[in-house]
Amino acid sequence: MTKASIKLLVTSLLFACLSSTAQDTALVLSKDAFLSVLRAYHPVLKQADLQVRRAGANVLQARGAFDPRLEAGLDRKTFDGKLYYSYFNPQLTIPTWYGIDIKAGTEEIIGDRVTSEATLGRTSYIGVKVPANNLFFDSRRATLKQAQALRQVSEAERALVLNDLLFDAISAYWNWVREYLLYQTISETVKVNEERMRFVVTEFEQGNRAAIDTTEALTQLQGFYLQQNNAWLSFRNAGLELSNYLWREANQPFQWSEYITPPKTALAEVSEIPVLEQLIRDAADKHPKLLATRLKGDVLETEQRLKAQYLSPKLSLNANLLNKGYSVPEQISVPLLENNYKLGVEFSVPLFLRDARGAYQSTRLKRQENMLEQDRLSLQIQNKVTAYYNEVIQLRQQLDMYEQALENNRRLFLGERLRFEVGESTLFVLNARENKVLETMQKLTELRAKWQKSYAALLWAAGVLE
Repeated sequence: MTKASIKLLVTSLLFACLSSTAQDTALVLSKDAFLSVLRAYHPVLKQADLQVRRAGANVLQARGAFDPRLEAGLDRKTFDGKLYYSYFNPQLTIPTWYGIDIKAGTEEIIGDRVTSEATLGRTSYIGVKVPANNLFFDSRRATLKQAQALRQVSEAERALVLNDLLFDAISAYWNWVREYLLYQTISETVKVNEERMRFVVTEFEQGNRAAIDTTEALTQLQGFYLQQNNAWLSFRNAGLELSNYLWREANQPFQWSEYITPPKTALAEVSEIPVLEQLIRDAADKHPKLLATRLKGDVLETEQRLKAQYLSPKLSLNANLLNKGYSVPEQISVPLLENNYKLGVEFSVPLFLRDARGAYQSTRLKRQENMLEQDRLSLQIQNKVTAYYNEVIQLRQQLDMYEQALENNRRLFLGERLRFEVGESTLFVLNARENKVLETMQKLTELRAKWQKSYAALLWAAGVLE
């Protein structure tokens, strides 16, 4: 459904709830329409969306490590009318993916008491900083890759939240449909028995029936009134439970009304059962919980790769080509490479590497735990899918049997009613036949609702409920 149609649906539901003539404005709420409103406005899904957006912001933040940096420093000292020194050094640094920083800048150094290694006047330079041990991987690349993986984790977790929320909502919807149809069934039975009560009373007044038959008819009707009252209460409470999943814009909860009803043929619609092997394959590839666990494994793999870098000695090279003034040299000649440069090398290595070895081993063990969790989840999901599949198949068989049983009980009831009307049967036997029909209809309605919930549970277990 489009956003405009969802808004129109919510407006119609509100009108059905608030109208003073609610009976005339009763609105039928289908499963698809219900789920469309849930997807559009439920706060849990909005929270999951915010988590995905926050993970995207973390990726943007991690990319900031590769942003060029413009820096400038000024250090000046004057005392007693004398300029001791003035250092001015603007610099542009461009980080690259491979850990090499390209930098260019200028220096202006003046004063009477500058340090002996400083070059007076104006100079410019261009150079690189090369951390030799980080050429293949470094912390900023690791941070970005982890942020990107965690964004995918948040998307998988959002899919998991949606999968769980849809299952709970669909279960509540079918409970509501079941209670409505049970109420409709008993209400129709009440109408039939009210007519029979009037018929029996008329027959008694005309001397064709015994007085005990009126008591029998009244007792049956009173029992159905009690069932109708309980069914109405269950239907109203099921509607309130369903309203927990209905929200409006601006995070406003939905005010429920019992005059919102489901389609009368909702439970009669039976979806085609997917192939079990295909469901298991889809679950192995797409289940959001399993996918999130795998992505967390990717994060740990990146962390382990970074920890491995810390096992090697630290070697960093700084090299700058120098030039007098602020102009760029027309060409780089051999004498310039021999004389006009600034070079620095840094080297360090811990003697025992205990910190680096401990961090690496800890991350490696976390990865092993993650792999074991993946294997456990994969088996658990496969078995859960198979179990719900078996339940769906069994319920389908039970539905076929109960549909046949209902047809047979109806035939027996209609035959008994015909015998009763011509005076060849008793009201007690007719009531017993009718009670059996009602019991079978109620059981069939409950089985149909259970089948719909089990079918939704099958898709939920596979992680493909949408």
